Amino acid sequence: MKNLLIYYILILAPLGILFWLNKVDLINGNMFVGLFLFYAIIYRTYTDGKRLADKNIIKTKDIWKMIIPGSRLEHFKELYLK
Repeated sequence: MKNLLIYYILILAPLGILFWLNKVDLINGNMFVGLFLFYAIIYRTYTDGKRLADKNIIKTKDIWKMIIPGSRLEHFKELYLK
């Protein structure tokens, strides 16, 4: 996942689908909140950690550490700009 365009598609597409499902009433409010929390905590932690691990910035076994507040900010430039 070294390609920046693919990374942005992977982090934005599920969010767009989630909001679309909510707009057309295919999921209720509780399901939306649950899926949004899953996206924010589990999915984004894994995708951000996987990107950094693929770029050899962190080790694969340290992907879970991306859940710690501030760790994404520490690697902001590598995640979103390079």
